[in-house]
Amino acid sequence: IRVPADLRLLATTALMVDESVFTGESVPVVKQIEPVPPDTPLADRRSMVYLGTIITSGRGIGVVVATGPATELGKIAQLARGEAQPETPLQRQMARFARLVALFVVIGIGVISAFGLLRGDPLVLLFKFAVGAAVAIVPEGLPIVLTLVFAVSAQRMARRRAIVRQLAAVETLGSTTVIGSDKTGTLTENRMTAHSIWAAGELLSLTSPHDGSEHAQTLRVPVHDLHRYSFWHLPPAARVLLTGVLANEATLVPREETEQELEGIGDPTDIALLVAGAHAGLVREEVEQVYPIVAVVPFEPERRFAAVVSRVGDTLYLFAKGAPERIMEMCSSWSTPTGTAPLDAEQILAAAQDLAAQGLRVLGFAAGPIAPETAERLEALLQPHDLTFLGLVGLWDSPRPGVREAIAQCTEAGIRVVMITGDHAATAAAIAEHLGIAARQNGVLTGRELQRLSDEELREAVRRVSVFARVEPEQKLRIVRALQANGETVAVTGDGVNDAPALRAAEIGVAMGKSGTDVAREAADIVLTDDNFVTIVAAVEEGRGAFDNLRKATFFLISTGAAMIFVLPFAILANWPLPFYPAQLLWLNLVTNGLQDVAMAFEPKEPGLMRRRPRPRREGILSPLLWERTLLSGLVMAAGTLYLFDWTLRATGSLDLARTVALTTMVIFQNFQVGNARSSTRSLFRMSPISNRVLFVAVLAAFGIHVAALYLPITQFVLRVEPIPLEIWPRIIAIAATILVTVELHKLIRRRWPRRDSWEASHTQTPETPVQPAPTARALS
Repeated sequence: IRVPADLRLLATTALMVDESVFTGESVPVVKQIEPVPPDTPLADRRSMVYLGTIITSGRGIGVVVATGPATELGKIAQLARGEAQPETPLQRQMARFARLVALFVVIGIGVISAFGLLRGDPLVLLFKFAVGAAVAIVPEGLPIVLTLVFAVSAQRMARRRAIVRQLAAVETLGSTTVIGSDKTGTLTENRMTAHSIWAAGELLSLTSPHDGSEHAQTLRVPVHDLHRYSFWHLPPAARVLLTGVLANEATLVPREETEQELEGIGDPTDIALLVAGAHAGLVREEVEQVYPIVAVVPFEPERRFAAVVSRVGDTLYLFAKGAPERIMEMCSSWSTPTGTAPLDAEQILAAAQDLAAQGLRVLGFAAGPIAPETAERLEALLQPHDLTFLGLVGLWDSPRPGVREAIAQCTEAGIRVVMITGDHAATAAAIAEHLGIAARQNGVLTGRELQRLSDEELREAVRRVSVFARVEPEQKLRIVRALQANGETVAVTGDGVNDAPALRAAEIGVAMGKSGTDVAREAADIVLTDDNFVTIVAAVEEGRGAFDNLRKATFFLISTGAAMIFVLPFAILANWPLPFYPAQLLWLNLVTNGLQDVAMAFEPKEPGLMRRRPRPRREGILSPLLWERTLLSGLVMAAGTLYLFDWTLRATGSLDLARTVALTTMVIFQNFQVGNARSSTRSLFRMSPISNRVLFVAVLAAFGIHVAALYLPITQFVLRVEPIPLEIWPRIIAIAATILVTVELHKLIRRRWPRRDSWEASHTQTPETPVQPAPTARALS
């Protein structure tokens, strides 16, 4: 039952509420009527129930204290609506880049026009030429490339289960420096599993990432063994699991999608015990045939235990599970490696504390014979008995498969992962340590502690703390703002309504597609269809690849534009005829250039992409390394074009042929330069020409279209070009090939002596020892 408003409880009977929409806790919370202090965090207000939470069991009576916008859920929604979407790094960089290009265009055209006027060129010719030069220099194809790069990357992300709602989010995700992740359902499976069993003084770990019962196979108890052996002849750990299967109010049913898998209905803790038992061969229906149940004591918060009475042969047995302290009150003995001994409460409590220190939820188990008359009266069953304490089970919301490795990959990529959860501090710390987010000694900052910090103190705290627990929506928003104030580009994950404000405030909001609420998905930029942190890392990789391709296309466009900036003023200063007609400049930029820059959007990701550090915020579309290469490339292409223009004019005396040769030289320069642009560090000759088939076809098409234009009468008339004699072609190709040699030498030099401010060539400092995989469980004997 979903709670319809915020209520102050007046009476409860075994009332349990799922508050995961607010807290992220995967276990229902026990409610009570005792008042709590006004400053108590929302997750600890046991006397309140809130709109949007779900009643899982029990009954209660309360008075409505808030409805609509005045509820906690309403306040969160208002907080999310009031949070403006931050400007993305790319938007800031594109604005700077546009101003820079505009400045170059104005200066370049101003200089060219001034010299043209000084030498007496007609104003009409200068105007046409200025327009053509502006078209040649300005990368008009960049907006198309930008959109196409993001669209292609969004499609690639969708194939990896990340749906992009805002195209700009593709690049922003690639520049992320901090990922603030929720715990429940993102880092973990949002499914309780049995982590370990402590029985007869020995610990058995059950840490399979899929079902929490990897080593339950070593306990396998065939049904005929249950008939053959008495309860006390079973292995100690099997006795614990058998008790957990019997004293259980949950049910396992076939999953709708497939009959091969089971899903649980009921309390998550009971479901975890049933699953662990089933993997040990203790299927509930089969166990109950051997140990038929004759009475049930259901769990209630006040009792702190649940129990059943079963017939074991001719004897009635009470099987109980619950809080370890409560179960010990019902026992006079305990199972030891050598048999049964008087109860050692100190040793049992120490074992329970060790499990709890790992962030586990700990349950105690006991069993023993009872008198027939006791089984007939509930009051008698609630009294202490001379039971035998069987052992403990530690349960947890197990981490998702692959998350530990994904976090290690983030670390290698220079991305810091922080956990922001509403769950308990001990649980958060244990999961974080297991996943490699933070060592236990780094500490956990709780919501109560965070509340006492000023904004400046919080900015310092978020530099060192990577785990935040018992955090409320407003506090999660403060954490995001503190990280941003420190210059971080923040991606935040969330699935609940409580996550919406932080999702909107972060540069990238990532919502869960399966478990996420509509409010969270609306506030997010990206939606994960599998609710898996591993998918976020895959999306970051695609985002980095998208910006890489945008940068490659921009370098290609700007470097050819730079050649024009050098060619035109030189021709005017040298008192030469202009090497290009305005129509030829348009042809160069819109036709031959236009095919190849668009094809750069389909460039595959470079190896080592996730070993680079995140791109600095202050760095523009082109890095210092690429500006250096742009200047060098522009000079080489300009020099080669001017040389062939002058040589052809001297050799043939035909100005139109000289201009045709200059135009063709620039076209072939572009064909070679687009190959250089495919990687800022790798040699062109180490890349397959067909790894980007679209680009391969685009280069051939651009060259073919240009050659056809030289020989078709209509294009000869429009572009004022002539067929080029066959003997000139080798000279054109040889000169154009100098750009390959130049850029290859530049790459070689920068590989050996990289720039300190080069993002492309950078790699994060990784530990000398490789990241270790998650520890595998082993049975302790």
